Amino acid sequence: MDSLRNSLRRLNPLSETATEQSQGTQTQGSLAGRLRDSDFVESMPFWLPPTLLVLLFVYGAIAWNIAISFTGWSGLGQPEYTDLSLEMYRQLPADQNFRASLWNTILLLITFTGSSLVVGLGLALLIDRKIRFENVFRTIYLLPMALSFVVTAIFWSWMYASNGVINTTLNVFGLDLLTHNWIGNPQFKLAAVIVALIWQFSGYCMIVYLAGLRAIPDEHYEAARIDGASTLKLYWRVIIPQLRSSTIGAVVVLMVFALKAFDFIYVMFGTNPGRSVDILAVTMYREAFSSSQWAYGAAIAVVLFALALTIIGPYAYTQYKRGAL
Repeated sequence: MDSLRNSLRRLNPLSETATEQSQGTQTQGSLAGRLRDSDFVESMPFWLPPTLLVLLFVYGAIAWNIAISFTGWSGLGQPEYTDLSLEMYRQLPADQNFRASLWNTILLLITFTGSSLVVGLGLALLIDRKIRFENVFRTIYLLPMALSFVVTAIFWSWMYASNGVINTTLNVFGLDLLTHNWIGNPQFKLAAVIVALIWQFSGYCMIVYLAGLRAIPDEHYEAARIDGASTLKLYWRVIIPQLRSSTIGAVVVLMVFALKAFDFIYVMFGTNPGRSVDILAVTMYREAFSSSQWAYGAAIAVVLFALALTIIGPYAYTQYKRGAL
């Protein structure tokens, strides 16, 4: 039979070729059909448009900003990309306004984040003791975070005014010596911003820590009490160390919001708040839109972007290694 089949193949080689082409066409057709019916292709109308928009308006804008920072563009005409240099970045260290805004930004990050964590942890520890009206207190403490920076800035501007709530309360209790022009005195401007931001975000820290406290097994509390640990040692050596992941997550979120405090300072002080409260975001806006130094403003924006990556990058990498991303 094999010899007969081989003889037929030699006599009619075209039929074999046609059969192979037919099989190849069927295979290609089946692959195209499987690809067409796959979840990847069927889901493209849902994920492809937002992906393209993000690539264009987010990552494309970031790339364009970086490119502008290497030019000398003043905002008029078209930027020249033929003569790129690091001139704008060389000017940054010598700029006193930039140095002051960078220092204020770092000080805001550290002070605001640390204070919010401490206040939020204290509130969480109090509420975790099964107090009455727990839901009411949680709502009251978390409500300020629902407000935008604009609303918060207007609210605290009223609070800090010469005849505002703070000074009026001090006068009522006979503490006239403690009244100040809180947002007019350069010594108090940054502190006033930090206090207002702590008020707005300490409730968020409370919720994060409260969730972490509720996730700790009761056996850990019982074991510590059996060992004779006092309440202070119980929280310091047993409970608080187990809130490490909650603290790291809250730190990243708080620092990102601190870098976005432009709205708050802009509403409260305008585009020229003074060196005592100037931050990178406000300096970037002023250089680009008020002084028409778009290339220099883009360079400051790159520094701000690098600072944000320094905060988010290690956290994202750690979460990726843990399989959480």
